[in-house]
Amino acid sequence: MNRLDYLIDYLLKEDPQYSEMQIPSDLQGKRDLFRALRNVRWPKPISEEFLRLQDEELQAQLQEKGIVDLTKLSTLNSPLSTTLNSKPSTLNYTIWQGDITRLKVDAIVNAANSQMLGCFHPLHKCIDNAIHSAAGVQLREEMLQQGHEESTGQAKITKAYNLPCKYVIHTVGPIIPTGIPNPLQKEQLASCYRSIIQLADENHLESVAFCCISTGEFRFPNQLAAEIAVQTVKDNLTKHPDCSVKQVVFNVFKDVDREIYQNLVSSAS
Repeated sequence: MNRLDYLIDYLLKEDPQYSEMQIPSDLQGKRDLFRALRNVRWPKPISEEFLRLQDEELQAQLQEKGIVDLTKLSTLNSPLSTTLNSKPSTLNYTIWQGDITRLKVDAIVNAANSQMLGCFHPLHKCIDNAIHSAAGVQLREEMLQQGHEESTGQAKITKAYNLPCKYVIHTVGPIIPTGIPNPLQKEQLASCYRSIIQLADENHLESVAFCCISTGEFRFPNQLAAEIAVQTVKDNLTKHPDCSVKQVVFNVFKDVDREIYQNLVSSAS
């Protein structure tokens, strides 16, 4: 039995409701099933052999996707020099479009839900699912230790496990059912960015990659969300020149978000 077959077989036998499920014959089918089974799995004790082989598999998949080093990004790079209290501070803002789980930075940001256990919908395309799937089952286990739901606008830092970054900072953004945020929800989104920067500074992190918090299924308007993100990060880092964060990546997935952030960052420089 090869590595992937062993991992799938372990997870199928772990839960009786999946015991009769057949393992696909093709590689992508096996990888999808392996991911789906981890997506729906509640954190519980697991063997060291499983963790060892899971880590090998996820590292192999990461190498196939390719690691993107912050120092080698070739997209828009806009230094913003500021002076506060006679102390110069150069902040480097980058917009990068792509899979955030490939970024080699000190921390990437996860748009989490209040339960803070990752997405349980198998193969869901949200960033929460992507990050937990690439990190491994250890991430959900660590998140479970919190023991309570996280308030909107707050953040929590964890290890990154099989991701190329050092840490993951999870934040709970506001959900906008109507698509029209009220003043409180705008402040909650700004609080997400402030909380992330504070956690990064407390942990002496120099580079942070932000996702588009609360957009997509949370329905915060893309343009307004980006305006709040850029303004809040810029204001916070300008007011705190001793903050450890010096490299900021605004990670986007859609073309529309790339264009929005490029315009905002260019006008801020």
